[in-house]
Amino acid sequence: MNILNRIASDVHLMFRRPVREQYGALCYRMKKKSPTVEVLLITSRDTGRWIIPKGWPMDGKTAAAAAAREAWEEAGVKGAISDEPVGSYHYLKGLAGGMKVDCRVRVFPLVVDDVCKNFPEKGERRAEWVDCAEAANRVQEPGLKTLLLAFERKILSEIAAIPKNGPPDA
Repeated sequence: MNILNRIASDVHLMFRRPVREQYGALCYRMKKKSPTVEVLLITSRDTGRWIIPKGWPMDGKTAAAAAAREAWEEAGVKGAISDEPVGSYHYLKGLAGGMKVDCRVRVFPLVVDDVCKNFPEKGERRAEWVDCAEAANRVQEPGLKTLLLAFERKILSEIAAIPKNGPPDA
């Protein structure tokens, strides 16, 4: 009976707590020879599943700045990050002791212009550049799958809207 009380208590706590928020970086680049968006996926340290760099809020940093910091710490990439998120998704974060809590990840696009050789979590994760469809196949979270595919459509439509001969004369 003791185990049932523990489970009931954990479930009650899980539903009583507010959703926890994290900030993620959708690190991307454009292929040079074709209009293809590539995104950077990394593996989680605990399960090895494919994810994007993400982490908890940081004192003194905006949400976007915290996401950019996570991109550097976890994947060794730097670049220009948008202050506006492209969306968010939810997942269950495993905590010590086996409990899981609902987390919402607000995702900020970061166009990568520098890949560093040394960074804090080097050697702890794998990283791969893949197109958005492949990224959507690899990640487990349904909301992140949807976000990746919508992001690709958005970027490609923005590129298609740019005049081929440059901006018109004013």
